[in-house]
Amino acid sequence: MKRGFVAAKVLKIILFVVIGVLLFGSIVMWLWNAVLVQVLHVQAITFAQALGLLLLSKILFGGFRGAHWGREKWKAKMHERWEKMSPEDREKFKQEWQNRCGRGFGRRFEEADKTGE
Repeated sequence: MKRGFVAAKVLKIILFVVIGVLLFGSIVMWLWNAVLVQVLHVQAITFAQALGLLLLSKILFGGFRGAHWGREKWKAKMHERWEKMSPEDREKFKQEWQNRCGRGFGRRFEEADKTGE
């Protein structure tokens, strides 16, 4: 790859990150000041406080992608691995994870086998 191309790509990424931070911070500040001040009678916040709220929400809730990001891919991958296992390997796998996670692990895979999914 050419050096200029990589530098331009990095600059674009930095620009989009800066625009995203400014945009999300502005939206949080505007929503807080427009809604919560009137409804809950809290104080209005500044842009810096809005950025702090965004950072706090990222720390507490794991980001802005939603709760199910990547979960479906993981489930499909695990189901595919389960299908490729021999019955002995399945039993060994279930026993190991029952020791780690408790009873009931692997039932969903067995139910999928019975329904033909």
